Amino acid sequence: MTDASQIQIPPSFIALYLAPNRSKPNATREQISQRYEFCEDLATMLTEHAADIKASLHVTEGDVLVRIHRGLLADGSGVSAQEAQWVLTRLAELLHWPMTLAARDA
Repeated sequence: MTDASQIQIPPSFIALYLAPNRSKPNATREQISQRYEFCEDLATMLTEHAADIKASLHVTEGDVLVRIHRGLLADGSGVSAQEAQWVLTRLAELLHWPMTLAARDA
């Protein structure tokens, strides 16, 4: 049994790889697992950065999330738009910050 097969991928992440009205992902379990690990690690790494932005710029949590989301959507970020939204939502969860509409729509 490989390490990838033991990783519990949340349904919210698997949903990123489901086409509308389909139940089978459009990527392999291994591919989804690799992307999940990358996105989870990215969200975890961004927690300290987000807290630093909030403290140094004296902005709201929502403003921090908007800024980070814009960065995740930039070319070369390493994540798709759907993954960027998932990373942002996960980051807010890790920090116990509310997910504002502005951050969702950024």
